[in-house]
Amino acid sequence: MKKTRQNGFVLVLVIVAIAVIGIQMSILADIANTMQFQSQNAYLKACERNLLASGLVWAKENARKKSSEIFDKTVQLDVSKLNIRDSALDVTINIASDEEAEVQIDTSCSRSRQTLRETGRYRIELHDQQETTLRARKSPAGN
Repeated sequence: MKKTRQNGFVLVLVIVAIAVIGIQMSILADIANTMQFQSQNAYLKACERNLLASGLVWAKENARKKSSEIFDKTVQLDVSKLNIRDSALDVTINIASDEEAEVQIDTSCSRSRQTLRETGRYRIELHDQQETTLRARKSPAGN
């Protein structure tokens, strides 16, 4: 009689242990999903910053050339060399004045089921400040 009771206790103990392990696994699975989502979100934001920086550099270089074929048109840039899969970069340059241009940059990047799309307007100076300060330094010397 004592042996049957002891076997029943071991069975209950094993069932409780399996239930505790199951609860812990569900908690760890939720934490893993949250960590995966946050890592994908961080990756997409980093890609978006890289696309934005590339778009601003391209816009600044081409706006200084003042080529009329790029103004008031949306240009889709090739981002394949940046190694960002499923991404797009569209740049529109509008001349605000002789010294400034307004740039609209549309970025889009995806990873698995998550997509990040951003649109921003920026003002860029058409004249390089370093060149202006160098000329200002040279002119007082009289040389």
